[in-house]
Amino acid sequence: MFQYKTSGTCSSAITFDVKDNKLVSVQFTGGCNGNLKGISKLVEGMEIDEVINRLGGIQCGYKTTSCPDQLASALKAYKEKFSK
Repeated sequence: MFQYKTSGTCSSAITFDVKDNKLVSVQFTGGCNGNLKGISKLVEGMEIDEVINRLGGIQCGYKTTSCPDQLASALKAYKEKFSK
């Protein structure tokens, strides 16, 4: 399991695993419970690059980021750490 501390969102962390370059077991800590459970179910089984492309850059209200955008950032951090 990989854990990422979020920044600029109501959620404080995202935990997930990757198998065969696909996202599995996505869990957000804090934030909008129902929405984040929904996002987790939607992205599970997707290729990590597809999740990054779809969710990266999404903003929440006046904020420059969002929980989906933070998931994209978490996946980028995961790739940076484990793609070497």
